[in-house]
Order: sequence, then structure tokens, then C-alpha cells
Amino acid sequence: MAQILVRDLDREMLQRLKERARQHGRSLQGEVKVILVEATDLSVTEARAVSERWRKRFSARALSDSAVLIREDRTR
Repeated sequence: MAQILVRDLDREMLQRLKERARQHGRSLQGEVKVILVEATDLSVTEARAVSERWRKRFSARALSDSAVLIREDRTR
């Protein structure tokens, strides 16, 4: 896994992070990781935009019915 180093954190910010970690029963590292994961999750708007791009990308293709393929596979 990758690692990052954050330099020059304000002491007050560090204390708030430590307190937040304590309240959630996590280590400081665990708390910062949760914050970063939450910050990088897609918003509903972003998820819709991604979905729309994929829909447009595949709209011109003829896709087979997966139910038919599953039935054929089961009968083999």
C-alpha cells in the first residue's frame, strides 16, 4: 500500500484529529484514513455522470440478454 506524509500540520488541527479519533475509537492513522476515504467517494452527481458516460459508451452496442445466456449455460 502507498503511504503519504503530511508536513507542517497546525497543532490545533492535530489535536482536533486526535480527539475525533478518540471519539470514534480509532487510532489517529485510522481516523485520517477514514477521512480520506470519505473525501474521495463519488457524490451522487459524480456517480450519475460516470453512469451516463458508460451508458452512452455502450448504447450503440447490441448486448445479449444475460438471462438467455444463463439458461443456456445451465442446460449444458
